[in-house]
Amino acid sequence: MIPYLLELLYNHNMSYKIFIDGKEGTTGLKIFERFEKRNDIEIISIDEDKRKDPAEKAKMINASDFTFLCLPDAAAIESAQLCTNPKTRIIDASTAHRVNPDWAYGFPELDKSFREKIAGSNRVAVPGCYASGSIAICYPLVKSGIMPKDYPVAIHAVSGYSGAGKKAIAQYEAENRDIGLESPRLYALTQQHKHLPEITKISGLEYDPIFNPYICDYFQGMTVTIGLHSRLLAKKVTAHDVWEMFASHYEGCRFVKVAGFMGEGTLPEQFIPANTLAGTNSMQVFVYGNDDRIMMTTRFDNLGKGASGAAVQCMNIMMGIDEATGLTSID
Repeated sequence: MIPYLLELLYNHNMSYKIFIDGKEGTTGLKIFERFEKRNDIEIISIDEDKRKDPAEKAKMINASDFTFLCLPDAAAIESAQLCTNPKTRIIDASTAHRVNPDWAYGFPELDKSFREKIAGSNRVAVPGCYASGSIAICYPLVKSGIMPKDYPVAIHAVSGYSGAGKKAIAQYEAENRDIGLESPRLYALTQQHKHLPEITKISGLEYDPIFNPYICDYFQGMTVTIGLHSRLLAKKVTAHDVWEMFASHYEGCRFVKVAGFMGEGTLPEQFIPANTLAGTNSMQVFVYGNDDRIMMTTRFDNLGKGASGAAVQCMNIMMGIDEATGLTSID
C-alpha cells in the first residue's frame, strides 16, 4: 500500500517541464511518443516559425526542468550554451558531448559509477546506437581483464534504415528507389565514423577498432558483433567463461539481458535476427562460437536503447523514479 500511495502522491504533485529541441527528427519524435501516456510531465513547445531563433530557444530551455537536444552536433553545442538556468538539466542525443568529461555518459548498466553520475548530473550525453552495442561488449571485457586494452577489435554491425535520418528514410520508402537500397550497404569506408571516439574512450581501448556498419532494407533494429581470438587474450578463457562474465556483469539489469549460453553444439537457432527488439528499450547479449573463436553479439532497437529510449531512461534516473517509466522491455 505504501509504494502505491507514494506513486500516487508523485503523480499528482510532481510535474516536470520538458522541452525537446529538435522534435521534428526521428529521435525527437520517438522521445515524444514515449511521453504520450505520462502524467508527470508537461511538454513545452516553441512556435514553428521560431524554432531556430536563439532567443526563443533560450527561453524554452531555461524554462524547462529537462531539455532534450535532438540536433546535429554544432546545433546541439549552440543550444547547450544557451542554458543559463542552473536547475535545467540537459540530455543530449547528438555526438557533441559524448567524450566530454563534464558530461555523464548515459549508459547506466555499464557500471555503478555510470549510473551514479547520471543521477547526479545536469548534463548527460546519450550514447550512439552503434556505440551502445559495441561498448556493451567491450567495456566488460576490458574491465574484467579478459581482453587487453590494445586488442585489435573489429566491429561488424547491421542497422535498419531508420537510424540514417529523415532523408535516408525517404529514399528507402520512395516508390521508385535505387536498386542498391534493396541489399545491405556497407559504409564508413574511411574508418572515420563519428561513433569511434566514444567506443574507444568509454570501452578503455588504446586503439580505435575497425568498424564495419551496414544499413539494411528494414526499418528498425540493430545487431553489433565482435569476435575474439582466444590466443590473443590477456588470460586463458573458454567461451563459457566469457558468457559467465557477461551474465555476472549485467545481473539484475532491467534492460540489458544476457541470453543463455550459445556455445558450440548448443545453439537453439541458427540465426540472430536484428529486428526482434524493435519498439522496446531492451538489449540482449549473446555469447557463442567456440573456445578458439569466441563471438559476442548485442541486439537492440537502434531507436530505443540506441537513442530515444536510452534518453528517457536517463531522464527517469535523473528524476529519481523507476527507470522503466514510459518504456517497454522484454522479460
